[in-house]
Amino acid sequence: MMDSYALLFAATLSAGTVLALAALGLLVNEKAGVVNLGAEGMMLCAAIAGYATVVNTGSDWLGFAAGIGAGALLAAVFGVLVIWLNTNQYATGLALSLFGAGFSAFGGISYVQAKLPERMQFSIPVLGDIPLVGPALFRQHPLVYFAMALVAGLIWFLYRTRSGLVLRSVGESPESAHALGYPVRRIRFLAVVVGGALCGLAGAYISLVYTPLWVEGMVAGKGWIALALTTFATWRPTRVLLGAYLFGGVTMLQFHLQSVGVDVPSQLLSMLPYLATIVVLALISRNPAWIRINMPASLGKPFYPGS
Repeated sequence: MMDSYALLFAATLSAGTVLALAALGLLVNEKAGVVNLGAEGMMLCAAIAGYATVVNTGSDWLGFAAGIGAGALLAAVFGVLVIWLNTNQYATGLALSLFGAGFSAFGGISYVQAKLPERMQFSIPVLGDIPLVGPALFRQHPLVYFAMALVAGLIWFLYRTRSGLVLRSVGESPESAHALGYPVRRIRFLAVVVGGALCGLAGAYISLVYTPLWVEGMVAGKGWIALALTTFATWRPTRVLLGAYLFGGVTMLQFHLQSVGVDVPSQLLSMLPYLATIVVLALISRNPAWIRINMPASLGKPFYPGS
């Protein structure tokens, strides 16, 4: 029984990493004042890009690079549309999500039956052999630890560096930042591309590590959960990570309950992550003032340099 709980904890960290990477990318976007609803589409395109690259080259790291590139490229297109052409951020993000779903399905047709090379097993020497704790904490893919380090790096960048202060000022008052001589549009564009790259990394992680295969729509709503997670975490990196593990744990709980023989309909268990998302958002929305205090003041609002 203890081994099953260790496996549950290990799976929670892996599932939470997907959400953490994507949500941290969206956090960077939103700190600069841009809402990107296209996370689901970017993650799907990155998932097939990474999977196809590994199938053809045998290199996982090239696969992750391809996923990052796919996410960054789609985010760059989104950035040009909403930042320079001033299209509606919400409509453009939804269009990107729909495009990503369709394009990934079309591009992945020939890879549904394709097989990846043998998956590597990772373990930190000595620590990985500790009973119970070792398998849960120290036999994870390096990107699990990267997500944790990324949280620390983002906290330092956003709250301890001048560049982070400028990024946050662009999200709070782009007019004031522009008046001080900062290139608001370029800063927002860079934030969008970085956010897309992290969503791409999350997508590649899904198809190469989390569930190493390709099927149409395999992201299965995780992009939307990551988007909700930024609000749930009130735009704080540490809370994003904790929230990601919470939602990851809820996702893995359905498989754990099935494995121990709990007699609950599988459809109900599959609903748990999305039901948890709805409940959390409903609870948060009961206190709109709390959201306004923490939310970047110019989130979702276009910026016109000439105005």
